[in-house]
Amino acid sequence: MDFELAGACFSHGPKRIFTNLSLGFAPGMFHAVLGPNGCGKTTLLDILCGHRKLQQGSLRAQGRDIGAWRRKELAKAISLVPQDYQVHFPYTAREVVAMGRYPHLPRFSPPAARDEAKIEEALSVCRLEDFAERLVTELSGGEKQRVAFARALAQDAPAMLLDEPCSSLDVRHSLLVLGIAAKRVREQGGTVVAVLHDVNLAARFADTLVFLKEGSVVASGPTRETLREDILETVFDTKARVAEEPALGVPQVVFL
Repeated sequence: MDFELAGACFSHGPKRIFTNLSLGFAPGMFHAVLGPNGCGKTTLLDILCGHRKLQQGSLRAQGRDIGAWRRKELAKAISLVPQDYQVHFPYTAREVVAMGRYPHLPRFSPPAARDEAKIEEALSVCRLEDFAERLVTELSGGEKQRVAFARALAQDAPAMLLDEPCSSLDVRHSLLVLGIAAKRVREQGGTVVAVLHDVNLAARFADTLVFLKEGSVVASGPTRETLREDILETVFDTKARVAEEPALGVPQVVFL
């Protein structure tokens, strides 16, 4: 699954978010999108999954204009883990994860054996077995976020969009979630586009980085080439130092 934005323009009312934005996300890679608050990261994901429409420009997914995709086709092809996942009804965690299989089911049909297997696999991989029968309305913010991620896994779409998937997670579960996403890319050739605030998590898991500021691309490219002190200082308006982390074999950032 690949995405190609060309000349993209989008506004929230009078506020212009993107002007003539051109950006591509290649298949079989983990892409991290970083930048300060309000630079358009979440809006970018909403556009990629078809939730928001461009006012000008084009978006193509797998070579087809996004407007030519039927909604069920998109639901099978793209999963989204939103920044703030809310469930206001007393569904169990298992029932929420099962919702990821809906795009694959004929209307009014119950999950088949393959669907049940995908649901159980997602619960297991995300270490949610002990929470499966608990009501989502009773879970903590981090537990809900893991359920939302498991739901996207069960959806089994070739493209996964993650909007700050670690915002409510502790260190252990942040590494778990991003490690699962990176493994899917390596083993299944999927495409991940993740909005992240933690630059070091991005450096550890992402193949490419995209830095946004005020709705424009400051830099994009392979992680090692793009994670530079001058770029970080331009994007975040603060001094930064980049050094190799021997234990991980990846660059790590210290903001000064």
